[in-house]
Amino acid sequence: MREIVFDTETTGLSPLAGDRMVEIGCIELVNRVETGRTFHSYFNPDRFMPAGAEAVHGLSDAFLADKPRFHEIVEDLIEFLGECPLVAHNAGFDFGFLNHELNNCGRPLVCMTRMVDTLQLARARHPGAKHSLDALCTRFGVDRSLRIKHGALIDAQLLAQCYVELTGGRQIGFGLDTIVAEPIDVELVEAEPARITIEVRPPRAHAPTEEELAAHAHFLTGIADPIWARLDGRG
Repeated sequence: MREIVFDTETTGLSPLAGDRMVEIGCIELVNRVETGRTFHSYFNPDRFMPAGAEAVHGLSDAFLADKPRFHEIVEDLIEFLGECPLVAHNAGFDFGFLNHELNNCGRPLVCMTRMVDTLQLARARHPGAKHSLDALCTRFGVDRSLRIKHGALIDAQLLAQCYVELTGGRQIGFGLDTIVAEPIDVELVEAEPARITIEVRPPRAHAPTEEELAAHAHFLTGIADPIWARLDGRG
């Protein structure tokens, strides 16, 4: 199954308030595995970048000045997205901006039935926990060391790895062809049985010596009222 994980960067929080998309990054998955195909583009929003938004993603007016407008690359984007499910974190936000830009240039909107929201998946799987992309990366051990600022492509790459974990993780070996081992010529050599050498020691002398017997008898004379004398009727 083909899926696209994507992320956007914008000039603000609401396309209805005049905010525009300034970056999109897309990662292709097939059967939950990255294929290496990506789509990434910056856009000139034809408006000033608010300082608050620039602080988040680092995209300035000067940087975006020579970038294409959305309508100039829309056909390439639509072709890459195809008809497959689209995965995003807090997906309503990204779908809202994507459809706003599509509507502005007269293109059909993306159907909301294609939306897969990893924020909702995370809330269902880990209720009460933190569900930001950074928190998911920490929970699933995804390396985010290159994420200095928000960026659509790197965020989509990180989200793709988290999405795989949220949906059960990779099942190694699924879909692989059966591996047939080729016969290996091995010369069989009959091994000689191991020889065990046992060292036989001479028996130890256990009988007491005359000196030991005399010492024992002398010791017994020093015991007053020995119990064995009473038991054998001699006391």
